Amino acid sequence: MMRRTATATALAAALLCGGVQIAEASTLRIQLRADIRSINPGVNRDANTDGVVLQMVEGLVAYGEDALPKPLLAEKVEISPDGRSYTFTLRQGVKFHNGAPLTAADVLWSWNRYMDPKTDWRCLSEFDGRGLVKVETVTAPDDKTVMFQLDKPSALFLSSLARTDCAMTGILHKDSLKADGSFDKPIGTGPFKLGEWKRGEYIKLDRFADYASLPGKIDGMTGAKKPLVDEVRFVVIPDNATAKAALLRGDIDVVPDIANSDIAELKKNDKVKTSVITSMSLVGLIIQTRDPLLQNVKLRQAIAAAIDVKELVATITDGLGTPNNSIIPMLSAYYGAAQKEGWAYDPAAARKRLAEAGYKGEKIVMLANKRYPESFDAAVVAQQMLKAVGLNIEIEVLEWATQLDRYTKGNYQMQAFPYSGRMDPALSYESMTGPKDKQPRKLWDNPEVQALLDKSMVVNDRAGRQAIFDTLHRRFLAEVPMVMLYNGIVGGAMSAKTQGYVSTVSSLPRAWEVTVGE
Repeated sequence: MMRRTATATALAAALLCGGVQIAEASTLRIQLRADIRSINPGVNRDANTDGVVLQMVEGLVAYGEDALPKPLLAEKVEISPDGRSYTFTLRQGVKFHNGAPLTAADVLWSWNRYMDPKTDWRCLSEFDGRGLVKVETVTAPDDKTVMFQLDKPSALFLSSLARTDCAMTGILHKDSLKADGSFDKPIGTGPFKLGEWKRGEYIKLDRFADYASLPGKIDGMTGAKKPLVDEVRFVVIPDNATAKAALLRGDIDVVPDIANSDIAELKKNDKVKTSVITSMSLVGLIIQTRDPLLQNVKLRQAIAAAIDVKELVATITDGLGTPNNSIIPMLSAYYGAAQKEGWAYDPAAARKRLAEAGYKGEKIVMLANKRYPESFDAAVVAQQMLKAVGLNIEIEVLEWATQLDRYTKGNYQMQAFPYSGRMDPALSYESMTGPKDKQPRKLWDNPEVQALLDKSMVVNDRAGRQAIFDTLHRRFLAEVPMVMLYNGIVGGAMSAKTQGYVSTVSSLPRAWEVTVGE
């Protein structure tokens, strides 16, 4: 049976008494690991909150499946020859949840609200000059055109606008605020609108019947986004085992993120389906290049040659992961032929480099934690492979907060370490590249590399950026500030009656283009 709300049930019963039959309302139920923090886009948020809010609000641009920013509320984006001016032409026929048409004035109002420090927008520092971009002016020559003027060229402006932790810089109607100027609820343009938030239990979103979907197919957070169910109910179920049991009973329809071991188990169950993709996150072994031992590049090269990455990844991901020695995630549009090059597993070469480095069996401590099981497992498997070539590796298990503090201070020799995903390759490299004297957490301190990275943040030409990233990758393989292993895995599970649900590159649930059938 398709699910129905209490209201729909009562109405159906009343009409059936009169001899009239109506279709039952359909409800898609998705697990939330915790209650959301707010419904204010980009304010008091976490990833769990973003997964709900981004069903309701949309920005001028959004990330596609290949992690490139693409038009969403904008019909097209034009960049001036000097790279400082961005002109957005708005799509026709887009409406807010209150029925008002989208205009350039709404974009200006939303932008000015975000840039007001009182709003406490998470991404204010990305655009006010403290980060990589400063927006000097925003103007609206007409109702369908918005122009952003930057202080300098930036290859990351659109990527920053599209960031999910920024709520995609979602455009809101001014009626989202109360008369006193405080936030009320998000009146956006997304495929679903706010229904009810019962704190600690669920958040109900209702289908927006007038949603203006792009043509074509789903493409990340853009593309086709038609709401195909009457309501989406995000149900708070903190425990994964409880959520899995609820899925198998038919009490919920989607568990967006489940453990690899559970995926392997559920693949054998005909009551459920699974959707597995690689994510933009990075899992690897980071190396302190200022350590008296590990500052020797031959020793670091020996470590890379001693690890059978294919075997390690297959072991710790239950066969779901794919090896990747590049800082650029495999889903990225910039992951090309150069990025497929990696370290060759060669124990004999590893032993030779150890001898050349003058290694005498000195102890090397690798930090790990059990909060991220796959990262811990990577440390254990890598330890055995490194010992096999003569490296004396000892694992020290820490609480995650302690390990993170050691990472931030640069106080370690090696760590099994996970990095959260960045959509643009420049930001992936930036997370681990920079001067250690100023930022001890950085892994790769090389002025020539930094100059290339800086250039990649300015150049807008796709081919030009690709050439830079290819050069950075080859230097990364040669200098080994980190042994990159694989990209994280996003595995979702859904009931057999759920059609159209797929896991996303952003790791956030996607309720559009999904149905719940018989």
